[in-house]
Amino acid sequence: MSKLNVLVTGANGQLGSELKRLSELACQMQFTFVDIDELDIANAQHVSAFINRLKPNFIVNAAAYTAVDNAELEPDLAFSINADAVNSLAHAAKSSNAKLIHISTDYVFNGQSYLPYNEDDVTKPNSVYGESKLKGEEYAISSGVGMVIRTSWLYSAFGNNFMKTILAKSAGGKLKVVFDQVGSPTWAYDLAKAIIAIIEQSENNFLNQVFHYSNEGVCSWYDFASEILRIKGISCDINPVLSTEFKTRANRPHYSVLNKQKVKSAFGISIPYWRDSLKECLNSL
Repeated sequence: MSKLNVLVTGANGQLGSELKRLSELACQMQFTFVDIDELDIANAQHVSAFINRLKPNFIVNAAAYTAVDNAELEPDLAFSINADAVNSLAHAAKSSNAKLIHISTDYVFNGQSYLPYNEDDVTKPNSVYGESKLKGEEYAISSGVGMVIRTSWLYSAFGNNFMKTILAKSAGGKLKVVFDQVGSPTWAYDLAKAIIAIIEQSENNFLNQVFHYSNEGVCSWYDFASEILRIKGISCDINPVLSTEFKTRANRPHYSVLNKQKVKSAFGISIPYWRDSLKECLNSL
């Protein structure tokens, strides 16, 4: 039985790094990991030539422009990476008979809901970052060979993220963290496991659809920070504050909880509770 050939972009990011860690256990798959040094996804010609040469069965696009505030100043760059590059990947995938799994974000919603967002709820991003990611989704789905997985509040032992920022800043003994933004933290390791499970089930039954994946449960950034410090046994004076105390260029969704019922039903995936995954991640540091 031949192995599935899987290309992963954004190999040095949080999700790419976790997929790399898990790739040794996925014995039915042969992985190729690339980052910008090996493949600049914003270069359509390079993308086409690379994918035509590699001929992957699946492409996992974990590469993205994620500097949310800078995107307000660099919209062209954000759209180039988060949208145009996805279009190039989708076209190259289609011409090489491959399938694209594109990772997107809760920022495609405006955050004004009070119920968990379903995949078919109206998208209305309120930032350049969100707009660029939504355009990338549209390219992936319209290609006919793309699946979109939206996630939220990603963290891991790799890269820069909220968990590592809180650990670093707690050394000062005092923290202010917003309590009026609510969502679901997602351990990139859990998302990586879900993606591998989805690939395993998608070889002969690929779903050209949007799915949501985050860890189970809901919290504010303040709750998230408090739990990080509690698990690590760090003594720090942490104060809940309103978002208005932190001036940012880009608007953040105040509510971005994702409904995961569709992905659980379609692929039989069990999703861990956010506190359990956070504990496991922190204990592995």
